[in-house]
Amino acid sequence: MSFSTMPGRLLLRSRLSCNSACLPKLPRQVCPYTLPTTSRTATVSSTLSSLASRQRSAFRSFSFTSKSLQGSTVPKADTSPLPGLANSLSRPAKAAASWPEISDRKVGFWLIGSATLVFGIVVLGGLTRLTESGLSITEWKPVTGTLPPLSHEDWMDNFNKYKDSPEYRILNPNMTLDEYKFIYFMEWGHRLWGRAIGLTFVLPAIYFTVRRHVTPKTALRLLGISAMIGFQGFIGWWMVKSGLQDDLFAEPGSHPRVSQYRLTAHLGAAFAVYSAMLWSGLDILRDNRLLKSPKGALKCMKDLSVPQLRVFRGLVGLIVAMVFTTAMTGGLVAGLDAGLIYNEFPKMGLGFMPPTKEMMDPFYSHTDDHSDLWWRSLLENPTTVQFQHRVAAMTTFTTICAVFAYSRFNSRVAAAMPKHLKKGLMGVLHLAMLQVLLGISTLIYMVPTHLAATHQAGALALLTGSIVLGHRVWLPRTAARIAAKRLEVAALKGTAAAKKP
Repeated sequence: MSFSTMPGRLLLRSRLSCNSACLPKLPRQVCPYTLPTTSRTATVSSTLSSLASRQRSAFRSFSFTSKSLQGSTVPKADTSPLPGLANSLSRPAKAAASWPEISDRKVGFWLIGSATLVFGIVVLGGLTRLTESGLSITEWKPVTGTLPPLSHEDWMDNFNKYKDSPEYRILNPNMTLDEYKFIYFMEWGHRLWGRAIGLTFVLPAIYFTVRRHVTPKTALRLLGISAMIGFQGFIGWWMVKSGLQDDLFAEPGSHPRVSQYRLTAHLGAAFAVYSAMLWSGLDILRDNRLLKSPKGALKCMKDLSVPQLRVFRGLVGLIVAMVFTTAMTGGLVAGLDAGLIYNEFPKMGLGFMPPTKEMMDPFYSHTDDHSDLWWRSLLENPTTVQFQHRVAAMTTFTTICAVFAYSRFNSRVAAAMPKHLKKGLMGVLHLAMLQVLLGISTLIYMVPTHLAATHQAGALALLTGSIVLGHRVWLPRTAARIAAKRLEVAALKGTAAAKKP
């Protein structure tokens, strides 16, 4: 900046390297009187300081705009006339709460507790079916149906609606109000338990996700399980609705019941929800346990990654799939009341399988050329359905015994298996034996309620043991990756500390 003084006036002239449009226009100022030399010098200095401050501010504003457009960081401006604004621009915004490396341990316990509730509702659902209570409530009211009838008029209103159903007209024409109340409360309790599961899962899932107590992967799992729970409620009503249609039971001798397809879908969805909750909970608890000692997590990963366990890992996955499939064939047996025929074991009549003519009865075909007979016999013929359930059950049991023998008598596999895997497989074998005994007893004694309900619970218990075994043999990749990262960071910190004088 240069300046010159003239008699009676002061001329200022600025030369800046920035855009002149960003600078204030400085008109010539004529002093109306002559100042003494000292006063004139002070005035010039004061004026120069003020103008220089304004020019620096304008230049800084222009520089900030240009650099921000180029993605540059905001320069520090300690000398700015607006230090508060400059500092606020240069200070980074507060980062949002980040997702954790692993989900909180209490989320794992909550998932195991939720799975326990699903186990209970599966058993209660079996009792509801066995007592023929599932068709007692002929309406689906997700909100208002939470409360049972509270007055005699309300009870009579519900009872009259039940009297219009095929089940009442064909099976229970002499039912009293007190008898109706029993089957009503069985179905109402089953539905209320389902609502409780939905609320105690969805609300905590939202809380854990919003508060960042779970990883993004676990948050997606919780979202999927929540959707499955809601869909399960829809499947339940879709199943009940199939037993309320008059046209399905118009033929003489028809027995009002829900569709075996929809019953199996309802059972399969419950098993899927249970399995997802159980696996996710076990995942979280194992990660938290292993990461207490990162070296222990890497050792666990190393022990399970040996080639000797690769085949065994696949066989355990096969066991889980076979147990689930066998349970679904049991759902078809329950839907068709196929357990009330051929109440003997191991034979079915005179042989180990019923006559082929009976298993492929053309009565179950819906086409003139009988092209659909083979698959309808597998799904709709009670004789064929019971036989395939027997075959599936014995095949699953034989597979479990074979895997147990493979793990014990193959020296390489036996030496590589950790102790907790051996215990888990032994538990699965015991559960399989118990389930076979329950199935045979249920069949021989013509499906008594207590044995049939216990048999259904045994199927889910066997699936539980298989899933726990599968989780134990599955590789803890997430825990191992985080453990390796933590050990690397610790090593770098140790190296940096050692270099300090």
